[in-house]
Amino acid sequence: MHPYQDPSRPVAERVEDLLARMTLEEKAGQLFHSMLMMNPDGTPVTETDGSMLECTTPELIEGRGLTHFNLLGSYGAREMALWHNAIQEMAAGTRLGIPVSLSTDPRHAFTDNIGASFNSGAFSAWPEALGLAAIRDPELVFRFADTVRREYLSVGFRTALHPQIDLATEPRWSRQSGTFGSDAALTGELVRAYVLGLQGEELGRDSVAAMVKHFPGGGPQKDGEDPHFPHGKEQIYPGGLRDHHLEPFKAAIAAGCSQMMPYYGQPVGTDWEEVGFGFNRGVIQGLLRDELGFTGIVCTDWGLLNDSEIFGEHHEARAWGVEHLSVAERAAKALDAGADQFGGEECPEVIVELVASGRVAESRVDASVRRLLHEKFTLGLFDERRYVDPDEAEETVGRADFTALGAAAQRRSLTVLTDGPLPLAGRPKLYVEGVDPAAAAAYGETVATPAEADLAILRLRTPFEDRPNKFESFFHSGSLAFPDAELAGILALLKTTPTVVCVNLERPAVLPEIAEHAAALIADYGASDEALLDVAFGRAKPEGRLPFELPRSMAAVAASRPDVPNDTEDPVFPYGHGLEL
Repeated sequence: MHPYQDPSRPVAERVEDLLARMTLEEKAGQLFHSMLMMNPDGTPVTETDGSMLECTTPELIEGRGLTHFNLLGSYGAREMALWHNAIQEMAAGTRLGIPVSLSTDPRHAFTDNIGASFNSGAFSAWPEALGLAAIRDPELVFRFADTVRREYLSVGFRTALHPQIDLATEPRWSRQSGTFGSDAALTGELVRAYVLGLQGEELGRDSVAAMVKHFPGGGPQKDGEDPHFPHGKEQIYPGGLRDHHLEPFKAAIAAGCSQMMPYYGQPVGTDWEEVGFGFNRGVIQGLLRDELGFTGIVCTDWGLLNDSEIFGEHHEARAWGVEHLSVAERAAKALDAGADQFGGEECPEVIVELVASGRVAESRVDASVRRLLHEKFTLGLFDERRYVDPDEAEETVGRADFTALGAAAQRRSLTVLTDGPLPLAGRPKLYVEGVDPAAAAAYGETVATPAEADLAILRLRTPFEDRPNKFESFFHSGSLAFPDAELAGILALLKTTPTVVCVNLERPAVLPEIAEHAAALIADYGASDEALLDVAFGRAKPEGRLPFELPRSMAAVAASRPDVPNDTEDPVFPYGHGLEL
């Protein structure tokens, strides 16, 4: 037995022993945090058509020496556990047997966006982070994160690619549903609870490592466009509140978060270099490490080095500000900036080339590999935590008490904006749109037309603009106002039939006319029909308060400053609004 294989030895000693045994190629493999998919039966993918992933699982683990992956797609708990064990077995068969670290985007809510999160599927279903913010209860956020930890551990996820603690200050930005809203102080309180729920007081064998994102705050996007795409690469601070966006990250660091992800954005008009944050030495080394004292792993956001094919469509590398550099030059710049790992990339040969050419010192590679190995040892991946029990996974994921906690949180998060006839009584004749008639039938008599109804219940989603690119279509961007034709149809119903309207706020919808004419207006952030109906009929108590303001018009949105919270003129509903029933 080598010293690194001996669980009785200190972690630091095991790290140094293993590092000394690694070839440059093996070290380089550690610097990449790529993506995998699995077959529905829990077996690794050994063939690929390249439409989503270029490489097979054996090629990445056995051929390129990668040991960090995030899993794409939704699957059953048993199958995920079986797959996890199969890839760990594959990794165990490599020369040094370095175990795989498996990560995931959020999996406990309602949003399904392959670039950001997955709907809950087999896991317990909770409101989006915005809904947790609407409740404003750090203890609930801790219980949520602890539930996530238990469910993740059972299937083998050891890194959460969350929480996302950007401030929702640009109303059009597509990523707001994953945030805790627009308030920095509340976000700081909740991220502390979140990190402690995932990791515990310190990182250990029962922890899930928290990769907090997106440093130094991705909210102030020009025109609200997202920097996954070239037209959204610019991040601006016309209100001068750059430092305000750092406050939640200070709280996350104080709570001990083990990893940090810089965003894609390219800061414009500041004293920072105008390059994406993953390449930005002043931001990573200067601000995050030297000034704020972060000593953990820095992993870039996905796809900074190489162009890629997603759904068969070409996407250029998100190398904003350094588009002119070669792949190797981009990698060197990110390492110089202080990054440890490249998200969504799988080109260790580039690191080998950089060291061989003298552009990057091997000692610089060692510094990052040391951090990455230390976390693997700390999490117990070399020892008893390498494999999981598929039976336990099946029993744990979606467990009844976890599901009940999530369902209760959905109800608590609902935000009553206007109450009118709420709570409803008796068994009225109900006309429903966007609501499952079978669910509504437990609360009243469902009818086929508004004319037959005593009351209508209408569920809506925040509007967005269709984008032609398939991947971008998942990122709901652009106008927040209901198109004229759709709004006319909604108002026709509201003016003829008393209607309870529930709007899903993945972004702050512009809805002054709906607010005026609805009998009652409720906001949700991911909630079942039963949760909505329980609140509407007084069977559950809503506690939500708006986590951002709701603007009066798109003109007000366009005139607001992207870095300033709640900055639109005369909002229909201000930040924090919510009624009790």
